[in-house]
Amino acid sequence: MLTECLGIPHVSTGEMLREGVRTGVGITPKTAAKMQAGILVKDAVVEAMVQERLSRPDAVKGFVLDGYPRTLVQAEHLTEWLKGRGVGEVVIHLAVDYNVIIARLTGRRECPRCGTPYNVVLRPPKVDELCDLDGTKLVRREDDREDVIRARLEAYERLTQPVLDYLRNNGGRVIDVDASYDPPEVVFQKIGRALEN
Repeated sequence: MLTECLGIPHVSTGEMLREGVRTGVGITPKTAAKMQAGILVKDAVVEAMVQERLSRPDAVKGFVLDGYPRTLVQAEHLTEWLKGRGVGEVVIHLAVDYNVIIARLTGRRECPRCGTPYNVVLRPPKVDELCDLDGTKLVRREDDREDVIRARLEAYERLTQPVLDYLRNNGGRVIDVDASYDPPEVVFQKIGRALEN
């Protein structure tokens, strides 16, 4: 919703990495196995992917980063890269209760044919486990298992929380938005109000 509103691209490191696994381009089998186990990919790999993506013409007027930076090293790299181009960042931190995160992620499903996302609790398909648009059986991402999610949450506490602290202490504008219980449209409205302020 934010990228549509602002007319800028959504840059998701997770999507770029999963695409690399699917196509075999830029991601080794060892890295793919780590990803499936919920282990973060090496900073240098992700930084190179992001830097290449942000250098494309469609990102000149801005971009929404999703899943990056996740580590302090990535945050420092991104901050320097942005400063070198005269770009200021606004960080939108979606604060969500961990139990809600686990329920949301373990309930995620996706149509392998058209990519339509579902959630068995929050946004279920009309017919259980089948895509509303084309009737294809929905799939669950390998990294949406509870054990993998808990490993990612532990990594977040250890590696990503310091990123927020770094950005707050180094001139970054950080907007905290409670996204635990509201539907996406309401969260989007909260983000819009915060950006206007």
